[in-house]
Amino acid sequence: MSAISTLAASAVGGIWKAAAIVLAAVLLLVASSAGTGWWLAAGDRDAARAALVQEQGVSAALRTSIAEQNRAIDGMARTTLAAQERGAAAQAAVVTKGKRYDAALAQVAGVRANTCDEAMPAVRLLLEGVR
Repeated sequence: MSAISTLAASAVGGIWKAAAIVLAAVLLLVASSAGTGWWLAAGDRDAARAALVQEQGVSAALRTSIAEQNRAIDGMARTTLAAQERGAAAQAAVVTKGKRYDAALAQVAGVRANTCDEAMPAVRLLLEGVR
């Protein structure tokens, strides 16, 4: 039995060597696949970071633009408010001047003149009343 044992031992040893070679090839294939996957993932990560930086730049430009528009709108609102205040003051002044004019007209309401010399005292009174 010694020859059969030796033959079986050498066959089993050969199978183990072949299995070890196959397992080493599978391990090499899996390792290279994993390395390729990591390399592809790193490339995608770098591309995503570059796109993120670009989008952050666009976002910053949009924020700056919006802030500028908001400043312009605030300036227009202040200008509008100032114009409305000036308009209200002008209307109040017109009302006051209108009342003075009406009072001056009431003073010269009954005056009749045929010549310029006769009309001048009434015109003077009217102008002084409007001043």
